[in-house]
Amino acid sequence: KSMLTRVGHVRRCVATLNPFLGILASRQKHALPDLPYDYGALEPHISAEIMQLHHSKHHAAYVNNLNITEEKYQEALAKGDVTGQVALQAALRFNGGGHINHTIFWTNLSPNECLLKPWCDGHLTSGDLMEAIKRDFGSFQKLKEKMSAATVAVQGSGWGWLGFDKENGRLRIAACANQDPLQGTTGLIPLLGIDVWEHAYYLQYKNVRPDYVKAIWNIVNWENVGERFKAASK
Repeated sequence: KSMLTRVGHVRRCVATLNPFLGILASRQKHALPDLPYDYGALEPHISAEIMQLHHSKHHAAYVNNLNITEEKYQEALAKGDVTGQVALQAALRFNGGGHINHTIFWTNLSPNECLLKPWCDGHLTSGDLMEAIKRDFGSFQKLKEKMSAATVAVQGSGWGWLGFDKENGRLRIAACANQDPLQGTTGLIPLLGIDVWEHAYYLQYKNVRPDYVKAIWNIVNWENVGERFKAASK
């Protein structure tokens, strides 16, 4: 065969393979993200034991089950099994939400108690996020009070969130049950989340959820929240 014929054959093969390569690429397995700090770095507010169990056991389980569920979903999709696809939606929502929520949660926290905090020495820092907080809630203290109240009031297990309503350009507080992801269920872009599943605090705070929520404010990474707000505002 001539060189041109062989080149043409290779191109046709690559063109044929491309869709399959795309499918394989889109099915990369999810992985448990590393924490940006040690398990004991958030003490005394969250114990090392809680952090280790929360990250290496609970979050890892969501990741593992999400991968298993996605494999089953792909099989059902390939078979044209709509009933099977529908049956897997709850598992996708729960485990996918668990992975999304925790991935945000770890970066929302910081071991630096004063660094990056908006109330260091009792003064709010300047910046777009702080201006938005004052515009939408009146003050940082009012945001803290409203978000704490909404988070403590979650019935059973769930999350309290500070989110951004892109359509209206406003900050909003919301609560989500179980592992329902904020954006996927409300449309709000997540900025700051507080996990109030008992595995996030029970070993240290027992059933006193308000004390845990109060402690969380000491370790919020406001640089991370501010970056999320900046990206969401574009």
